[in-house]
Amino acid sequence: MNDFNNTEYKGYRGRALEVLQSFKALVWSDAKIVTADGSYIGIILPRSETADPDHVVLKLRSGYNIGVAVDRIQDVEIQGRKEAHYKIPEKEFPFDPRKPRVKLLGTGGTIASRLDYRTGAVIPAFSPGELYGSVPELADICNLETEKIYGVFSENMGPEQYIGTAEAIAREIEKGVQGIVIGHGTDTMHHTAAILSFMVQNSPVPIVMVGSQRSSDRPSSDAALNLMHSVKTAAESDIAEVLVCMFGPTSDIYGLLHRGTRVRKMHSSYRSTFRTIGDIPIAMVSREKITPLRQDYKRRRTDRGVVLNTAFEEKVSIVYYYPNMKPDIIDSLVENGYRGIVIAGTGLGHVNKPLYPALKRAQDRNVAVYMTVQTLWGFVQMYVYDTGRDMMELGVVPAANMLPEVAYVKLAWTLGQTDDPAEVKRIMLTPIAGEITDREPSNGYLIFQGGIPEVEEFISQYRK
Repeated sequence: MNDFNNTEYKGYRGRALEVLQSFKALVWSDAKIVTADGSYIGIILPRSETADPDHVVLKLRSGYNIGVAVDRIQDVEIQGRKEAHYKIPEKEFPFDPRKPRVKLLGTGGTIASRLDYRTGAVIPAFSPGELYGSVPELADICNLETEKIYGVFSENMGPEQYIGTAEAIAREIEKGVQGIVIGHGTDTMHHTAAILSFMVQNSPVPIVMVGSQRSSDRPSSDAALNLMHSVKTAAESDIAEVLVCMFGPTSDIYGLLHRGTRVRKMHSSYRSTFRTIGDIPIAMVSREKITPLRQDYKRRRTDRGVVLNTAFEEKVSIVYYYPNMKPDIIDSLVENGYRGIVIAGTGLGHVNKPLYPALKRAQDRNVAVYMTVQTLWGFVQMYVYDTGRDMMELGVVPAANMLPEVAYVKLAWTLGQTDDPAEVKRIMLTPIAGEITDREPSNGYLIFQGGIPEVEEFISQYRK
């Protein structure tokens, strides 16, 4: 029998299969696994067909999954068997004419989902009834409508999805919704937030992007709270901009509303991964209230007017400079027809001198080249050193304090509208959605280095 098709040991093969069979430990068994390192109690989960043959996966009582190395297993005590079916509960979403209409557009992020351990597939909770069954508090906030426009991982978001999402937002605004929420994977959410800030301008309602760092089957999931915060923002906030709504601190106290052009994912797994860079967030949001942290945001309006501009040039690249970079990196982009290049340079915006001839060739071919800084915080300052002034002579344009990813999507959006270098420069250096600021506030750059006594003392006041 093919190991993969054996439903009693689904997904297990090789040594892992042999060990489970020797103890008659079927998948979905409630078991105590005794190892050389200690004992673990939980449910033996099936594995995917591509999983390694060296571990048994156990869902602990706490809700977390662990992999137990089979060569450490000494005994397996079976205490029962209870197969898990992760069907999304569904209840009819109640309608209240006194509450605002909010539209949730799905692009593929699993903001509210369950993992089906029989297949390994993530089951999204997406219909109003499923979301109500998973997060009933949503009905206290609004009348929720949903529409799945895409179903892709966030790394597969691109021009087609950007344009389609922008058009869907404009349609919903014209239909009269009071706010829009966009469910999105977290990995590239800051790219999408930035491009939507340029494609959808002068919105009369909040446009709130939301995701989750941890799936809903985990006890530490941020999905439900992020969803409640984002829906509350869309329904009640007077901030009519593209926002990213995610955890503020690592604890379940409040979320932060980040401007779509000044936000970045800064940690691969922390729930409080998103940070406003070179500025401060627009607001805090909890289940009870929305607290603005600044006042220079665009306000909600009652009209339905919105400016939709979905231009996008795909032949634009972003290059992260590193020491000893060779000119063929730039030349290859130019030779392959790229019309725009954003460089994340060192320090104030520098690259090595061997790249200069390639930059000149890019200038001669009318390729738009813009400089940002890989430090993320701070401004490009190419007037300070001769090297910076030399690069400007070669056509490299300093992009102020735009984040590299923001400069990339803005350059793609700009080149989708014009070929004229002067007009490209005018659009790029004219602030549209807060992507360029006059200055960095004194409290816009705060990094606490763990281990330093005064920092540890400060953090201890808030550590739960």
